[in-house]
Amino acid sequence: MNILVINAGSSSLKYQLIEMTNEQVIAKGLCERIGIDGKIIHTAHDGRKLEEECSFPTHTEAFEKVVFALTKSSAAVISGMDEINAVGHRVVHGGEKFSKTVRITDEVIKAIDDFKEFAPLHNPATALALSAGMNVIPASVPQAGVFDTAFHQTIPDYAYIYGIPYECYSDYGIRKYGFHGTSHRFVTASLAEKTGRLLRKMKIISCHLGNGSSITAVDGGKSMDTSMGFTPLDGILMGTRCGSIDPSVVTYIQKKFNFTPQEADDYLNKKSGLLGLGGFADNREICAAAEKGDERAILATAVLRYGIKKYIGAYAAVMGGVDAIIFTGGIGENATDIRRDVCLDMEFLGIDFDVDKNAKSRGEFTQITKEGSKTQVWVVPTNEELLIARDTKKLFKL
Repeated sequence: MNILVINAGSSSLKYQLIEMTNEQVIAKGLCERIGIDGKIIHTAHDGRKLEEECSFPTHTEAFEKVVFALTKSSAAVISGMDEINAVGHRVVHGGEKFSKTVRITDEVIKAIDDFKEFAPLHNPATALALSAGMNVIPASVPQAGVFDTAFHQTIPDYAYIYGIPYECYSDYGIRKYGFHGTSHRFVTASLAEKTGRLLRKMKIISCHLGNGSSITAVDGGKSMDTSMGFTPLDGILMGTRCGSIDPSVVTYIQKKFNFTPQEADDYLNKKSGLLGLGGFADNREICAAAEKGDERAILATAVLRYGIKKYIGAYAAVMGGVDAIIFTGGIGENATDIRRDVCLDMEFLGIDFDVDKNAKSRGEFTQITKEGSKTQVWVVPTNEELLIARDTKKLFKL
């Protein structure tokens, strides 16, 4: 059984074809520069590769090239689209309308596009990609939408509402939505499964750390609070995003620099975070600069570590304790120094940290606390594409 997983951006389309019997990726690729010129990079499980310049005026042409790469290219892995049982799409924002995976229809596509004000960089492109997929993929192949925001629909109202006039929520949907839900759901379930514990009896703090980062309190398998808010700008310091700040800073910056709202948005989303503070958006470059004594880089790393530790403490309080803390994502799985600095001096929370285990763990499922630690800390690799495929399989009862 094969499921095709699609992750579309405004000018890109990433994909994986997963054979679900063993949950193995048999092909993956990327169509990039859609609407500009175009290029596809496609790799089969046996190492065969297709890489060529293409014409991608729209997502439709990119989808057509994906079909060609999978079925007819020198790196083909199936003989026809009838060997694909279903397609699963990542959708960033589903608002309050979508709290679970759904079958893609014209009505669903319209609803996703209607949320474009909430996710202007993602949802319009997703809607275009979904329409293209419906046109290119045979109608006999069902397609599903898996929403990043769906996992966080269990957050209680007192945690998602903002202290602004209520009509902002009731009339315009302004509230905390949260993101990275697919990743948080995958790693918490994975931890419970591999440790033989019942997820419904666990209190977990999941730290998804990458260029975009979010931390989530998961109690009994349900999201109770998360650091990202109305948009992915909120929360801890990120690669180019500022994270949580006093709202008055926004209006002050607008006045000081004579910014339009869009310019202020770009300033906080694309020129702030590690880049704005330390001069580099990549955590590895920031750490390298800090090791050489760069004071701004040292400050940026300290702000990031402090923010992670603060959210862990807050969410332990919210849940009335914590059984496990997860580090995942590109930084969470590989930045041993960040994990060490966050978890040391947290004995009061029941963390008996193992410095040696932590130093050896990069990208592998590993416990980095000592045996007997009341609160366990784990590195758990995320796999959002696999969860999308599993959700799609479950939805269509394949």
